[in-house]
Amino acid sequence: MKREYRRSEPLFSQCGLNCGLCPMYHIREESHCPGCGGPGRASCPILRCAGEHGGVEFCSLCPDWPCQRYVQEQADSFIPHRNARRDLETVKRGRKDQGPSHIGPHVLDICQKADLVFLGLHGMDGEDGRIQAALDLLGVPYTGAGHLASAVAMDKAVSKQILDACGIPTPKWRLLSYGLDEAEPLAQTLPMPCVIKTIGGGSSLGVYLPEDRTELKRALEEVLRYGAKVLAEERIYGRELTVAVLGDRWLPAVETVPAGKEFDYVAKYQAGAAVETCPADVPPAVMQAAGELALRTHRALGLEVYSRTDMILDKDGNLWVLEANSLPGMTPNSFVPKEAAAVGMSYNQLCEEIVRLSCDVKRRG
Repeated sequence: MKREYRRSEPLFSQCGLNCGLCPMYHIREESHCPGCGGPGRASCPILRCAGEHGGVEFCSLCPDWPCQRYVQEQADSFIPHRNARRDLETVKRGRKDQGPSHIGPHVLDICQKADLVFLGLHGMDGEDGRIQAALDLLGVPYTGAGHLASAVAMDKAVSKQILDACGIPTPKWRLLSYGLDEAEPLAQTLPMPCVIKTIGGGSSLGVYLPEDRTELKRALEEVLRYGAKVLAEERIYGRELTVAVLGDRWLPAVETVPAGKEFDYVAKYQAGAAVETCPADVPPAVMQAAGELALRTHRALGLEVYSRTDMILDKDGNLWVLEANSLPGMTPNSFVPKEAAAVGMSYNQLCEEIVRLSCDVKRRG
């Protein structure tokens, strides 16, 4: 049965911030705000904070709304690329040993006592093969792909070279290396429309979809925050599909329709920012082709156990691989569990299958 997933209570609304970030709130169904008398809307619900603000009801547009400062502070901290380094430094300062390691004290000691480590990490360090390599050196088995395949999949430039060599359709691309002062002339020469990406980003961080050359220049400048190597990719318009591979089979595709212009970090993790349909409403032949393409990509990159491939279905019915994720999200609301549920597999069964497949891979060496 086809299901649409929509997170019901947005953290941010189109008309302004609401109290969705307050840990002690609930929505009331009143049609106007008792504070300012303004009309309530679906995107701007009347809120009642049950926490420190004394249970006073206001809408998010009311100038007297007592939660505004609290939510603004939380909203600022919600944008991860602004605060990731600061947050990491805060964690390090909180350690008794004040050590520089990205791995906390005794974590690897605990891992060495485990039969298998279930990896749930993402992005740099977690998904790029470094943790996997550390566990390999310790002789500790873990879930998912090995260190080399993880590193290859994480590096968009390297993975693109492999996709091209294997004849897997992927948008045209170019690896850029430039300084900040070169962004202006580069923005005038790159073909449009294009996508600008950092080569090692995850969760759509460091991805820019410029609409004109002014936005392209800004994107070329901002993306350098993530590293000196940048990928410029042909932008292909179409439907956004993602397909999971589990073992030697593909699972039904999910289609994502963002509420805004693109499926960025906020659309991935902010409530109400996207609608996800699983299985995707596509013809059986397209579903089959998308699944086989995901499986080809999984094998070409040397991935094991499970992965997730993101792709575009263009207006002519062609599929284009954007990238593969070697360690896809595994919260109950993530894509892979939804795809597994579409074939009758519960979340617990999915986790057990990942463990079983990982044990088989490690035994084979």
